[in-house]
Parts: sequence; C-alpha cells; structure tokens
Amino acid sequence: MQIYLPIAEVSVNFFLLLGIGGLVGVLSGMFGVGGGFLITPLLFFVGIPPAVAVATSANQIVASSISGVLAHLKRRTVDLKMGTVLLTGGLAGAGIGVVVFNYLRQLGQVDLLVNLCYVVFLGIVGALMFVESLRALRRARTPYRPGTGTKPKRRQRYWVHALPLKMRFRVSGLYISVIPPVLVGFFVGILSAIMGVGGGFIMVPAMIYVLGMPTKVVVGTSLFQIIFVTAFTTLLHATTNQTVDMALAVVLLIGGVVGAQFGTQIGARMKAEQLRILLAALVLAVCGKLALDLLLPPGEIYSIGPVGV
Repeated sequence: MQIYLPIAEVSVNFFLLLGIGGLVGVLSGMFGVGGGFLITPLLFFVGIPPAVAVATSANQIVASSISGVLAHLKRRTVDLKMGTVLLTGGLAGAGIGVVVFNYLRQLGQVDLLVNLCYVVFLGIVGALMFVESLRALRRARTPYRPGTGTKPKRRQRYWVHALPLKMRFRVSGLYISVIPPVLVGFFVGILSAIMGVGGGFIMVPAMIYVLGMPTKVVVGTSLFQIIFVTAFTTLLHATTNQTVDMALAVVLLIGGVVGAQFGTQIGARMKAEQLRILLAALVLAVCGKLALDLLLPPGEIYSIGPVGV
C-alpha cells in the first residue's frame, strides 16, 4: 500500500515505513539510542530527500525515546540529575546545529554534509566500540587467578576528577565536574540538528568511557536527554525550513512506540557486553552501506545546465 508524503513529494510503501519505525523502536529500547543513526540512512535508501529525512526522523525519535524512558523509569535506571546536565549542553548545541544546517542547505551542500558526517562518525564510533566490546567479552570469559595478571584493571579518569564545578550524581555513583557532561551534550546536540539523530551512538559510549557511568544507568539516562534535544531540534527545523513531513512522522512514530517496548524487554535479558558489541556491529554495517553509496557511481546520470530565457 503506497502512501504519498506531501513534504517529501514521494510515494512510499506504508508497511515499509511502519517496519522501519518498529526496527528503530526496538533499537531504542535495547541500546538507549534514539535510533536516528539508522532511521535517517534507511529513509535515504527508500527515496526520502536528506533534508526531509533529517528533520522528520528527529520527530520520530522523540516518541520511541519516551516509550523507552517510561520502561526504564519503572526499573529506576534513569539518572535524572545527570540527564538534566547533559540536556543543558544539548539544547545549546541543537540551536547552533540548526543554524549551520540551514546555511548549508541554502548553499546546496547539505546532502553531501549529512552523508559524510554519517560515514565519518559511524565509522569511528563503531570501530572503537567494537574493539572495546571484544576486550570486555574476553575479560568476562577469563577467570581471575592470582598472579596471572588477568584481573581487569579499573580505568583511571584523572582528568575528569581534576576539573572544577564538581557535582554528586547519586544514581550513577559519581562525583565529577559538570563540564564534561555539558560538553558531551553540546556536541550531541549539534549532531542531532545536522544528522537527524538523537546522538545515542555518541552519547552512550561517552557516558560509559568518558564519564564512567554504569551501563545499566546509561541507557535510560541517554533516552531522557534525547527526548528533549530531538523535540527542540524538530521544532527548529519545522519553523525555519519547513522540512518536517508529518505524514511520514506519524507512521514512523506508531512503529517506534511499539518497537521500543519489545526492545526494552530484549535488552533486559542480555548482558551489557553483548549489547555493546551488537550495537557496534550495527553501526559499522550502516556506515559501510553509506560509504558504498558515496563511492559507487549513481545508476542515473543527470546533466544540469542553464535554462534559456
């Protein structure tokens, strides 16, 4: 069944869009990511213009993230205090990101920028997460024997502890400066505006490896921050460049809300190391597909020239 999308100006299969929304919802509940790193490229693949895909996917991420957060709140695995600090930087970054996006859209370079950002960031983050996840799995399978040197060493984060403006985050069990969380949120806010992502694929590794938060708290806290940053980003895109397709957003939203509930149940039954390596593999797969699309010649060649008056 085909559905016409008035802002995107294309017709797409309804059930295909519903399936995309459901898949991203499952990922949101499992990994604590908004799913934009997957939903935006998938929309590219089915023919949605990049500018519309970026603006509209942010809207869908809000719904799936709310659904996931409600499930995590019941388990008390959301650090609201840390989420608020991350949100402070995220809102500022989103505002700057929309300004940059609109400027490049006027120049006609936004499509290339979005695709390059995905390839670069997904490639770097996916590779780092994959290597770290393999090490974590190896450590988990190797029993500690005194004198063998196999006992995992605790990661030291002296630079984080040395910074001023410290705050205690009781749910996460941390006493660190608010500067790193604000900077992480700011950077993720920029990515949210330019790439149409919640930023979870950056946020989750940063919260684990930079801030030192426990994995069980990271997922819910990441989703909490994503809700408000992506909602703010969607509002800015809708009011400044009118690229939010509500028909597309509603279909994706329905699938995302349902999928997030299943994803939360699946994630609760898996080990943290398994979740990380699955997310890393998925990030690398999407990166590879986008890189191929950039490198391979297009199927149709268009010739553009001046129109005679």
